[in-house]
Amino acid sequence: MVEPALRARVGGMHAWPAEMAGYAFGWWERGGAPRTGSSGKGVRQALAVLCAEAAGAPARAAVDGAVAVELVHTFSLLHDDIMDGDETRRQRPAAWKTYGTGPAVLAGDALFALAFEVLADSPGPHGGAAVRRLSRDMADVVDGQADDLLFEGRPWTGPDAVPVDAYLRMAERKTGALLGCAAALGALLAGAPGATVDALATAGRQLGVAFQAVDDVLGLWGDPAATGKPVHGDLRRRKKTLPVLAALAAGLPASRELAALLSGPGPLDGAAAARAAGLVEEAGGRAAAMAEAHHRLDRARAGLRAVPLAPEPAGRLLTLLPFVVGRSL
Repeated sequence: MVEPALRARVGGMHAWPAEMAGYAFGWWERGGAPRTGSSGKGVRQALAVLCAEAAGAPARAAVDGAVAVELVHTFSLLHDDIMDGDETRRQRPAAWKTYGTGPAVLAGDALFALAFEVLADSPGPHGGAAVRRLSRDMADVVDGQADDLLFEGRPWTGPDAVPVDAYLRMAERKTGALLGCAAALGALLAGAPGATVDALATAGRQLGVAFQAVDDVLGLWGDPAATGKPVHGDLRRRKKTLPVLAALAAGLPASRELAALLSGPGPLDGAAAARAAGLVEEAGGRAAAMAEAHHRLDRARAGLRAVPLAPEPAGRLLTLLPFVVGRSL
């Protein structure tokens, strides 16, 4: 249901941003030749549709919400790859490497604007509330991304170091807000009571933190064939991620060696990055990140069980949650 509506909306854009958007979605190559391969996991689409059904409405009620969230998610990827300097996305060059920085920014802007148009055009009485929800949650995404970028300039140790709880608050906004928005839009467009919308949004946010924790683990130890990114890529860039921050906070000898390694001059080469990854694991960073992911999944489950939902779609929502922790590990 969602992909045909998404493709139709993208097809109505200016041809050049539409080509770049389709490239970012994984639908085609540069120039528009069809592509076979991964076009993303569809977690946000699934959340929106299942939450509408859990609220007692037909799945189709959530299609505009699912499309809007998918549009802003891809907008965020286009811009994040530029801000982070990530050159690959889904096993091929990122859009900015293929089309250039300016054009990729333009494509992201077009998707962002289109998302709000989709919700504003949504039939029924809930389009205005849906626009307000997306606007508020996207403001949280921007706040989270701002903190993530600011964290890069902070030291690894000392009073100005980034504590784990600050990182988790950032992750709830940067990653969790959009998953929470997907869940909320599905329920909202279904006409669910406010308490149900809020409970599903909270569950989605908890799922988002779990998603980010696992993403951080994959950024250090994931198989490049599955993640599409180089091994130890986050460490080579000295990116502050949950496993690293948890390892540094452990106060072990491996934590101190890791801090010294990360605080050294110049980029980490392959051997240094591999050593850093070993120290993170030795200091418990990997285990701590996965424990946090499972803890957040438990909180998401509790949120889903806190309000009355239709049993079958609620069961499918609960089945979806472990996928976030188990993917590509």
